[in-house]
Amino acid sequence: MKEKRTLMLPGPTPIPEHARQAGAQKIIGHREKECEDLLREVTEGLKYVFQTENDVLALTCSGTGGLEASIANTLSKGDKVLVLCTGAFGERYATIAERYGIDVERMNFPWGEAVDVTRVEKRLEEDTTDEIKAILMTHNETSTGVINHPQPLGELAEQYNCLLLVDAVSSLGGIELKTDEWGVDVVVTSSQKALMTPPGLCLVSVSPKALKAGEDSDLPKFYWSFKRAKDRYDRDTQTPSTPALSTLYVLREVLAEIREEGLENVFRRHKVVAKAIRQAVQALGLDVLVKDEKIASKTVTAIKLPTEIEFTILRQRLKDEHNVYVTGSKGKLKGDYFRIGHLGNVSRTDVLATISALELVLQKEGLEVELGTGLQAAQKVFLEEERR
Repeated sequence: MKEKRTLMLPGPTPIPEHARQAGAQKIIGHREKECEDLLREVTEGLKYVFQTENDVLALTCSGTGGLEASIANTLSKGDKVLVLCTGAFGERYATIAERYGIDVERMNFPWGEAVDVTRVEKRLEEDTTDEIKAILMTHNETSTGVINHPQPLGELAEQYNCLLLVDAVSSLGGIELKTDEWGVDVVVTSSQKALMTPPGLCLVSVSPKALKAGEDSDLPKFYWSFKRAKDRYDRDTQTPSTPALSTLYVLREVLAEIREEGLENVFRRHKVVAKAIRQAVQALGLDVLVKDEKIASKTVTAIKLPTEIEFTILRQRLKDEHNVYVTGSKGKLKGDYFRIGHLGNVSRTDVLATISALELVLQKEGLEVELGTGLQAAQKVFLEEERR
């Protein structure tokens, strides 16, 4: 029974079985042609998912390393940036920039709401001396379950001649992001989210505009250097440092699977699963933090905890009694909300198992929950999708 784990986290996420087995292949020399072929396949697959013709670099680190790299490679000490904060991970991006000596201006928005583009535009209009060198944003704010749409911000970045750096760690491969068409200069994601691969890889797309900005960057970088990574790949299809070979094996299989399914089908699948979870928990009388469907995340949902239940009890009972894994919220939402992740290799069966377990735990904790109510709501969503 312990092997039947239902992992409903915003990361790490379940790995398709055939891809997981690919990670058990024998290790090869990372300066051999076999590795060059592996990196070439992965890079081409990533360009499809990023929807870009720009350079895509594979860094051996977590998403946070990629966020550091996005700053270290495009900015200089004292540069001014506008960071759009709608939750804990927007705040984290701002903090990383501050640690590098960047002049950070936080534009804060209520947690549970998306970026107000008109405020951003007004601030850029006020910047008559072009001090703002970059806009930093989180595409999918994992702490709240809010989508911030990059397209209008890419238009503003082009109009006001600044860079747009996007944290897409919990969105890429689950939520539409047209890197080139929307004018995004740097997109950062990681392997263990919608890309359904073990932790250990950060994938970054970099535009020519961002690479040119890097020529004047005076921030320290060696391991994080985009130029070093690009030059080595362009020269002989290798990485400057030892790559995470086993993780790349898995990622290659996952990317092939995504291409076979088709991006539009991948995005639609995430929308359906998200809708099923949202309608199920609301049918049980629980409130979701994000009410507006237009900005509600397709990869994670934040749900208000009933006042009668502590999160630690809910989480432990779901885990111990049903082997279902959910997580709590962060920052100012901690203790008041819990989150269900639904990205990557999460099936309809996983959703139904999670809702069933949630119903049982809520009833055992004394809430007036009619068993099957949430399940029925989720099943209706799935049936409606099948009839389309």
